[in-house]
Amino acid sequence: MITFSALTKTFGGTTALDDVTFSLERGKVHALMGENGAGKSTLGRILAGILRPDRGEVIIDGEPKQFGSPREARHGGIGMVHQELALCPDLSVAENLSLGSYPVKARLFVDSKSMEDRARSLLGNIGAEIAPDRLVRDLPVALQQVVQIAGAVGTGADILIFDEPTSSLSDTETRRLFDLIARMRDRGVTILYVSHRMSEVLELCDTISVLRDGRFVGTLPRAEADQDRVVQMMIGRQLEAYFPHHPDEPPGQELLRVESLASAGRFSGISFSVRAGEIVGFAGLVGSGRSEVATAVLGLDPHATGTVTLSGKDLSSLSARQRMRSGIGFIPEDRKRQGLALPLSCRMNFSLTLLDVLRRFIFLDRRKERGMLQHSVEELAIKAPGLDVPVSHLSGGNQQKIVLAKWLACSSRILFLDEPTRGVDVGAKASIHALMERLAREGKGLVLISSELPELLHLSTRILVMREGRIVGELPRADATQERLLRMMSGLSP
Repeated sequence: MITFSALTKTFGGTTALDDVTFSLERGKVHALMGENGAGKSTLGRILAGILRPDRGEVIIDGEPKQFGSPREARHGGIGMVHQELALCPDLSVAENLSLGSYPVKARLFVDSKSMEDRARSLLGNIGAEIAPDRLVRDLPVALQQVVQIAGAVGTGADILIFDEPTSSLSDTETRRLFDLIARMRDRGVTILYVSHRMSEVLELCDTISVLRDGRFVGTLPRAEADQDRVVQMMIGRQLEAYFPHHPDEPPGQELLRVESLASAGRFSGISFSVRAGEIVGFAGLVGSGRSEVATAVLGLDPHATGTVTLSGKDLSSLSARQRMRSGIGFIPEDRKRQGLALPLSCRMNFSLTLLDVLRRFIFLDRRKERGMLQHSVEELAIKAPGLDVPVSHLSGGNQQKIVLAKWLACSSRILFLDEPTRGVDVGAKASIHALMERLAREGKGLVLISSELPELLHLSTRILVMREGRIVGELPRADATQERLLRMMSGLSP
């Protein structure tokens, strides 16, 4: 149904796509995989009318197409679920789902009732229960992603592009999405599915194509694909292990103690500790309060009560800035809103947490700044056309690495990592895991919040399980299994 013919796209001096040619069959789920910066999102955006290729063409049903805008692509039967949330946070769910086609009455006024009815219908189609009048900014990231999926599916498109659609979804929501995709495939919808998650690609997709450094590597039918073969195509080498094999060394002295932490309507009765050399995992369904606890410990929740102690020092009355200076770091779940200043350069984003370290009188030590950043770029294998380009020009995974780099450079004693590998490719994920293990061996205390249970199970020294704003259990690594965690997260008997 679709052929990408010799597509080439450059951004400044960086080639995102280089003479890419391959085809998609009608009514199939076709996976597109590759490392961060391989060109996957760029190709999807060209198909969706967001970008235009420098050379080459997109051929649909034998006819060359060049969409001048997303509206033209939508009218041509193409919808897209973006990796980065493409919603208006200050509008309601219903208003976002009607953007560009608001129902009107008397030719002058927005028909609010029709708009909310339409939103309920779109959300109902994918089994989502979200109030249409809620502001998008008040929704957790996972539910914002659900709203975006509902809007794309509701267009009735013949071609759908899913760019990392499950990166912030719970297991339950992911299963619901997979069922929806299967139904759409049965109706003849053609789906281009971009993901870093190997297990879901091997389960869901009929065909897998791989890009590497902007070039097309090859296509495999699912019957011939396995994890090792796809990974080797993606990175050009064997990946020996996704998760490091860490020794079971006893933890050191207590670094962080949280007692009776509470915030009305969010969580209550939260008490835990983190010792040097530990990676403490937090498991829970979307809305269980994991991220809210992290922001409260950092001092970002003005309504939170309770005690936060770091190496014997009470931080409860200190501001977020003072807690950061005391040694608490935080890698947030939503890099676009909380982790980065997108119009600023990679260098300036990196330096935001290091101004005290880099200051020389009233100036910044530019040589030291560039040296520290260059070290982080090499350590995390960040792909960027230059250190002074806006961070918005980087792929999602490389943006995430910039967030990691600036916090790692702070030498925080306690580091909260909220979905640290969201939208990150398999090679980068392995390097981030190895980096976390190294930090723990160096005596740091890490708190890992992740929706990926294998990540929690392989990395965590012990796992705390949250449900409905409370800690409902704790499992050491030796006793933790995916089934036990899911049952505790869902409130089922062990």
